[in-house]
Amino acid sequence: MAHSDPVASVGPFSDPGAEVIPWPTARRELEEAPLFWLSTVRPDGRPHVTPLLAVWTGGALYFATGDQERKARNLHANDRCSMTTGTNALDGTDITVEGRARVVSDPAERGTTADAYENKYGALLTHPDGTWYGLGDTIRSGDVLLYRVDPDVGFAFGKGETYRQVRYRFQG
Repeated sequence: MAHSDPVASVGPFSDPGAEVIPWPTARRELEEAPLFWLSTVRPDGRPHVTPLLAVWTGGALYFATGDQERKARNLHANDRCSMTTGTNALDGTDITVEGRARVVSDPAERGTTADAYENKYGALLTHPDGTWYGLGDTIRSGDVLLYRVDPDVGFAFGKGETYRQVRYRFQG
């Protein structure tokens, strides 16, 4: 399925003369990021943030979790979430994607996503000594929840000599 690039605009808190961070640049950050932070909301309204592995493929972010984990229980009650990646330094680029997290049940999509995880994280998932060994097979078999976050809006925060706040509006 073809995905069109979002409409990008420079935000009001950017330095004078700041230019848009092109979507292909932001997308590459999403594709290569080793770690993401998932933000969800508990049923009582309190926020919950947790680090996790994720992959960007087919125009969406994917992550896996157990069905009794806090993030899964939060998403069951409220499927809206944010996923963030970047650096804790004062230079570089931070990216945030906001959208709805949907459980993936389609075996072909689960298989494609498992392949993307293994390609991205390599031996961490595929070698018996890897921290998340076997996660790809667990995703394929459906023994773990797999979520797809289709972006509604995204943000890129360019830090360094020029501060840029860029908003990406995705077309539904």
